[in-house]
Formats: sequence, structure tokens, C-alpha cells
Amino acid sequence: MKEHSTRLALISLLSDGTFHSGEALGEKLGISRAAISKQIKILQSWGLDVYRVQGKGYCLPAKLELLDCDKILAQVKCANLDVIPVIDSTNQYLLDRVGTLPSGATCLAEYQQAGRGRRGRQWLSPFGSNLYLSMYWRLDAGMAAAMGLSLVVGVAIAEALESLGAEGVRVKWPNDIYLDDKKLAGILIEMTGQAGDAAHLVIGMGLNIKMPELEGADIGQAWTNLSQACDSLPERNTLAATLIKQLQQTLAQYEAIGLEGFIERWNRLDNFLDRPVKLLIGERVVEGIARGINGQGALLLETDEGITPYIGGEISLRGC
Repeated sequence: MKEHSTRLALISLLSDGTFHSGEALGEKLGISRAAISKQIKILQSWGLDVYRVQGKGYCLPAKLELLDCDKILAQVKCANLDVIPVIDSTNQYLLDRVGTLPSGATCLAEYQQAGRGRRGRQWLSPFGSNLYLSMYWRLDAGMAAAMGLSLVVGVAIAEALESLGAEGVRVKWPNDIYLDDKKLAGILIEMTGQAGDAAHLVIGMGLNIKMPELEGADIGQAWTNLSQACDSLPERNTLAATLIKQLQQTLAQYEAIGLEGFIERWNRLDNFLDRPVKLLIGERVVEGIARGINGQGALLLETDEGITPYIGGEISLRGC
């Protein structure tokens, strides 16, 4: 973190969305104008759209609300909350500490240098544009009880966003949040533990809030931002607090009632319910009508042969 202190101080100065000359920034940070220019280039590599106008200086296109641990904790109880501006991966941070954390422990970041998604894919994580959140949860019932958990987490996220005024938010089997048939957020659940013992879960999510078009150009699927679902975007600290609270409540409910208690909630939000879809299973493609999920978290697909449940990490769902 120490090597980033100057950069974070520079971001804090620029976060007001007004122009700052290189000379003024250098004086405040105790470095030269040339050093400011070098640091600006690093911030741009982090995904911050810092631009320069001759005679006026450097500026961000809009005010930047930075994550603040105190502001979040003023809105939600969380036994262990870490806000780390620059990190390799929020999931990995918690995975490295599973033996010492209480359930509900949460890590938030402004920028992930090695964010990851399903099947080890890179998760683009530009600074301050989105929300990168991971939560630890101990599941005493063991690893088998975690089946279908990504669906429950999807319901929790969608319901949290609805409570903040987002309209049209949907869930996509097995681990995405959708808006207008485009990806709004992704979920990655990683688990450790042994048979017959408690399961240690790290639940990660990346939510697009104001992903810059340039940064999102490399994403290999249609995506969108929360700004498209809200007349007025909630503050990021309020958004973080709401998601933490909803996840805590929903995970506790899941332990008490299991996945069966979430089927109706899932179906209400299911982006592809009763729509034609195709499943990509390795080299095989199966087409049919999506009919929701069953009590094991399997996708129910209706074809000419009837309704068949599909479940597994190597299955991808697409609309037709």
C-alpha cells in the first residue's frame, strides 16, 4: 500500500472533478511536475479517465466518490470490513485469511490488479468505476450444502439493487446479474474445506456502476452499467452497505431454509424464464425453453423430449 500512497493522494485531490495544475498538485504532494505527469499515466493505466487541458491542468470528467470504511459502517453492522484501494484480488485477500475471519467479513477495493471471474477469466476492474466486493461465510453444514449458492447470492444482489431504485434488474443462471439482456454484475464463489467439516466460502462480486466505454471495449459479451437502471445513482458507500446487509441476511436465510426457499424469488427475477435459450456444454449445443430452476439449483430446460435438469460448472447459458 505504501508504494501507492502518492497515487491515492493524487486521486483524492482530483476527485472533486475540477481542474488542478501540475504545479499545484506537485506542491501539495511534495513532488515535481514531471513526477505528477508520470503518476497521472499510472492512474490512466488503472482505468481513471484523467485528461489534461493546456493552461488549465488535469481533471477527471466528473466527481469521484471514494469508498470510505466509516461511511459504510455508519449504515451497516459488519464485524470485519477492509477497504483496500488497490489490491490484487478481493477474493484472494479473504481466501488467504479464512481461518481468522468471522462470517460476514468483507473486503472492498477501488481497483483490482488481478481480478478474476468464472473459469479463471480476467475481471476488468478499473479504479473507482464499479464495485468490487468479497464476503467470507462459514457454512457449518459443509461443502455439499453450498450447491446452488450462486443463485441465492444473485437473488440477494438483485433484491438489494431493487431496494435502491434500480428497475429491470434480473438474474441469469448460474452466476450473473442482467439488465436489458446485458451483463450488469458477475458472481464468483470460491470454497475451501474438507468432507465432513465446515465449508469456508468467499463470495465475490463485481458490479458495473459507471464502467468507461473504453475500458469495457475488451469485454467479450454485451454489458451495461447500473446507471442505466437508476434515475439517480445511489452513492457507492450506500450501495456497498446495502449489498453487505442484504448478503448477510440472505446467507443466514439460506442456512435456515435452503435453496427451496428461494425458488419463487429466483423465478420472479429470472431473465430467461419461459424464453428460448441454448446451453453450451463443451462442444455440444442444446436448445430449448428455460423453465426456471429446481431445488438443487439445476436449470430446467424444456425440449421435445420433455424437461431436463442441467447443472455443472462447464455449462454456459445463452439467449437465442
